[in-house]
Amino acid sequence: MRNGGVRRAVGAAAACGLLMGALAACGGGHTKGQGGDGGAASGAPAPRPRADASEDPTRIPGVGDRLQGRIPADSGQVVAVYGEGRDSADATLVLYTKHGSAWERTRSWPAHNGKKGWALDHHEGDNRSPVGVFTLSDAGGVLKDPGAKLPYTESGSFAAPRSWAHTHWHDFDYVIAIDYNRVKGTPPNDPTRPQGQTKGGSIWIHMDHGSGTSACVSVSKPAMEYLLRTLDPGEHPVVVMGDKADLQA
Repeated sequence: MRNGGVRRAVGAAAACGLLMGALAACGGGHTKGQGGDGGAASGAPAPRPRADASEDPTRIPGVGDRLQGRIPADSGQVVAVYGEGRDSADATLVLYTKHGSAWERTRSWPAHNGKKGWALDHHEGDNRSPVGVFTLSDAGGVLKDPGAKLPYTESGSFAAPRSWAHTHWHDFDYVIAIDYNRVKGTPPNDPTRPQGQTKGGSIWIHMDHGSGTSACVSVSKPAMEYLLRTLDPGEHPVVVMGDKADLQA
């Protein structure tokens, strides 16, 4: 245990049976060139816009009452994913940190979401990311733990199938599970679906391949390393995600 996190090591052979079901939402069926414009998720942080003097510092910018009210009162870290449009795969991921009662914009990066955009009622195979507020409880990947504070499962079972385009082979080197239709406290690739298979699952924040995903959110490797080393279970981190119009509703 380190910094409140729990290290988990899972043997690749033992976990291989979970692979295909767990990867279905995040990457199954990816082909080179699908989704949003390539290259949007570079290693550099996104430009930081000027603060709007009219913004209420006690609220996450660009998030309306519907979703703002679902952010837990004890949350001290919010990952906000601002999708460019309902049918767009391009987004910006912003990390906000709470100081007292005020939220401060800590870092931001270009990102991608589902190749067909966003869904208020996500279902397996729709190639859209779910709109909503979800906790962030578990992490993992093919690579060794980079110093994550969230419980981290290192396993070769996360590796993307080599039948996928080579641009996707490293998508799951690092992943953070989004707690949508999953059991908290389990490895991100655990296949359990409390709401049933048709509601989808295995929706993660993972490494970017330059275009849209099947339902996940993707960012650069440096962004993933920063998030893994920063998101702290003691701060009860959540992700607020969706296209800008639905976020503001």
